Amino acid sequence: MSRKPAKMYRFVKQQANTRQEYGRGIPNSRINQFVMGNKNGFYPLKLDLIAKNSCQIRDKALEAARITANRTLTKKTGVLDYKLTIRIYPHIVLRENKQATGAGADRVSQGMRASFGKNVGLAARVQSNQVIITINTYDKYINFAKEALKKAASKIPTPCLIKVAG
Repeated sequence: MSRKPAKMYRFVKQQANTRQEYGRGIPNSRINQFVMGNKNGFYPLKLDLIAKNSCQIRDKALEAARITANRTLTKKTGVLDYKLTIRIYPHIVLRENKQATGAGADRVSQGMRASFGKNVGLAARVQSNQVIITINTYDKYINFAKEALKKAASKIPTPCLIKVAG
């Protein structure tokens, strides 16, 4: 598990490491579902959560945003009155060159020798103005959907805006 704070992985700094067949011990994505609610319904209203800046979003943050939005919509509208979709997939492998700390760390630690790092997590790269979450619902639930996206935006590490279409 990663010991470094998530803000260290927020910015796009290096080349993407996506080839999972070469890395051993890559953790699974923490996102359980990408589509929630009534998947077969027709909804006239569509709301999008859009990232203002380009960044990397860890799978833990996406899962927290999904749970928050889904729980808000389920409590306010019911299970059959919306469709929530996560539009991005975390496939960037995050690595960490772990350093030993404490007494005798200088004898144990390797420094920058073989510093490629161990796999500690997954993230999704997001460009500016890219859709992260989409909610389809009825017109009478527009305020609840906006509230759900606003709560989900607080879990995302970049400023977001809500766009209403339909």
